[in-house]
Amino acid sequence: MNEVIITTELNFKAIRSSGAGGQNVNKVSSKIVLIFDVATSQGLNENEKLLLYTKLKTKISQENLLILTCDEDRSQFKNKKIIIKRFFEMLEKALVLPKVRKVTKISKGANEKRIQEKKKASEIKAGRKKLDF
Repeated sequence: MNEVIITTELNFKAIRSSGAGGQNVNKVSSKIVLIFDVATSQGLNENEKLLLYTKLKTKISQENLLILTCDEDRSQFKNKKIIIKRFFEMLEKALVLPKVRKVTKISKGANEKRIQEKKKASEIKAGRKKLDF
């Protein structure tokens, strides 16, 4: 992942935000929409793109656009900073490869302990039965 190239590929839209802001909310477009085209990105290789498609499939549209919004602050500039930070955190989290699980055998001690616990439970249950005279 090349952050410098990806940063140049980001598209931003400013739209009017809902919520607090008084009369300011009707005049200023402070909500930021970040649009990133995953398919045409030069900053990601093919394996990274596939990882993004699988891990972020709920956030990527049918046109291969990753769309994020932010309207936390009244300032357009602060919202832009917040959304860029959130975008790169999301990318880094999605591009982490999970560790490969190593298959191991159950140890003899653990297996014997399990069998002993089963025998003990069986004896307890057998002790609950009614006796025939």
